[in-house]
Formats: sequence, structure tokens, C-alpha cells
Amino acid sequence: MELIYATTNISKIEYMRRMLDGLGIDILAPDRDIALPEVPEEGDTPAENAYLKAQAYYEAIGRPLFSCDSGLYIQGLDEKRQPDPRVRRVNGRELSDEEMIEYYSKLVKELGGMARASYRNAICLIIDHEKVITYDGEDLAESFLLVDKPHAIRKPGFPLDSLSVEIGSGEYFVELYEKGMINSNGCDAGFRKFFTNLSHNFR
Repeated sequence: MELIYATTNISKIEYMRRMLDGLGIDILAPDRDIALPEVPEEGDTPAENAYLKAQAYYEAIGRPLFSCDSGLYIQGLDEKRQPDPRVRRVNGRELSDEEMIEYYSKLVKELGGMARASYRNAICLIIDHEKVITYDGEDLAESFLLVDKPHAIRKPGFPLDSLSVEIGSGEYFVELYEKGMINSNGCDAGFRKFFTNLSHNFR
């Protein structure tokens, strides 16, 4: 089965391919010759944003695809300051990778240098106009620690991996990625389950 990942972030596409390896699903990047829409993240939840992006990309591409979105929630942070789905957008401006590292490093420093956090992920899959599935179950959530001291390694497209630490091992996400490992409190199993069920239902 071939599925287009509705994103222009190559790092995300490569990560998804790696995560779903062995399931018999070919994850494709959108065709660069197609004019892809700019989809503002106007939803209040990751599920809403995933749906909006998937719909916009499907109208442009017309082939089976999926979109993912996530919201960042930091323990101990005031509700009004929670990043939620707008992880990159601060004070109305989209941050670069380095700006994100700087901003969240300072934020965590205010919380004592370390804070428990979680990504609440959502996926929207469109096979055709009749088959649209949006899912944001707990098995797509990912728990970890955010710290104020960034790792020297950078992973383009995933800036917060330089501030994110696995709860069990104390290793940074960028270190785990370099070793070909995954966060033991991560969402990989949930995504694999979703796509395994998909391949069984839409063969």
C-alpha cells in the first residue's frame, strides 16, 4: 500500500518510514510539482489540525494520504501558556528550530530546569471522500522530560528532541535517534497498530 504523508518536512517523512518499517506500507512524500496548500493551524486540538491539513492536501493531490499533528503539554505550566497544538507559534510568530530550542529552554528553566511533558498526537487518514478516519487515542501519546540544557546534536525539523529526555534512561531523544532506538514511553506502537489495522481493512 502506498500512502502520501501530507507534510513537506523531510525529517518527519523519514521518521515515519522508519517507525512503520516492515508493515508493507510505502510512505511517500508529496509530489514537488504539485502546488501544495499552506494550511494555517487554526484548530483547537491536534485532531482538528490533522483533519484540516489532510483535507487541504487531498483536494490538491487526490490520492490516499494522511496528516499528523501534535500538541505539547508541560506539567506545572499555567494553562494559558501551554503550547497545545501551536508548538512553533509564539506570540503570533512561527519560530525557527533554534528559536524553539531557546524559547523552550528558558520556559523549562522557569520550572526548575526540568519538567514532565507529553505530546498528544493525532492522525487523519483520507482514502477517498467517503473513507476519512481521524484518531487521537491515548496510545498515540508520548511522555518524556523537557530540560533546560539542550544537547549539542540537532535534528532538523525536530528541534525539541534536543531538549527532550527519555524518562527511564535519561538519554536525550537525539541520542536515541542516533542509536536507532525509540523513546520507551513513546507513541510508535500506537502508530504501528493504527496502520496495521488500516492495511487489514483496506486491502
